[in-house]
Amino acid sequence: MINLFDVFLLMLFAAVCAWLWRGHGIRERALAFAKQHCAKLDVELLDGAVALRRLAIQRDSKGHRRLARLYDFEFTVTGEQRLRGHISMFGPHLGRIELQPHPILEPQPEPVAVQQPGNVIRLEDWRRKAQ
Repeated sequence: MINLFDVFLLMLFAAVCAWLWRGHGIRERALAFAKQHCAKLDVELLDGAVALRRLAIQRDSKGHRRLARLYDFEFTVTGEQRLRGHISMFGPHLGRIELQPHPILEPQPEPVAVQQPGNVIRLEDWRRKAQ
């Protein structure tokens, strides 16, 4: 027979499963925010993942204390070194994104091919000479 303690355990198990399922959805949103932020700053998100660091009580933009999920991710600017980034999520809403100090690369101008008239052979001229 099912007693009250069994019902309590079943409800507790269902609540934990629902909390984990919701946490997975929040992690996916954090990953999407990290990808957008890295694309905007022209840096590369490494491994395509964010990792839950911890849960903490933090103040949101309105100054209220709320439960926040803190995620870490890694990015690179030059491809030579891994730098860390942090993202905080208040439920499905973005708290803030912080990136470790990194160099900002200036866009390099495209190399321009200089044509010298003496070195260029037109295909039509070559065909006429070859016949």
